[in-house]
Amino acid sequence: MPTMRYCILQQETELIFVEMPADYAYQLSALILRLNKEVDKLTADNVPALPQAVAECDSLDLLRESDQIAGGLDYINRLEQSFSSIQETSYPLISLLTEIRALQAQLEQWYEEAAEESESLL
Repeated sequence: MPTMRYCILQQETELIFVEMPADYAYQLSALILRLNKEVDKLTADNVPALPQAVAECDSLDLLRESDQIAGGLDYINRLEQSFSSIQETSYPLISLLTEIRALQAQLEQWYEEAAEESESLL
């Protein structure tokens, strides 16, 4: 079983728990930090609200039934969709989308390889 890490993000008063392959958790945290640094430069009206990266941890036990763990690829897919819908003219949005899509591609490959590995064990 591959090692997973958890990225804890905070959007306003809500905590978001994202399960990531251990080798990619830091990349998600760094991406969120970078997006937060750049998002104020966007001039479009439909810029999505971004969470803040709060913490990373190796294990996570949720104690409230209302909390859920988001899969890393699902989370990055939603992030990519929200940024690809921005109608930006003044800021080079493509550089931010490129960073999001690079992590997205890495995660897609990781999940494909993990699925193949688990099938070969059966």
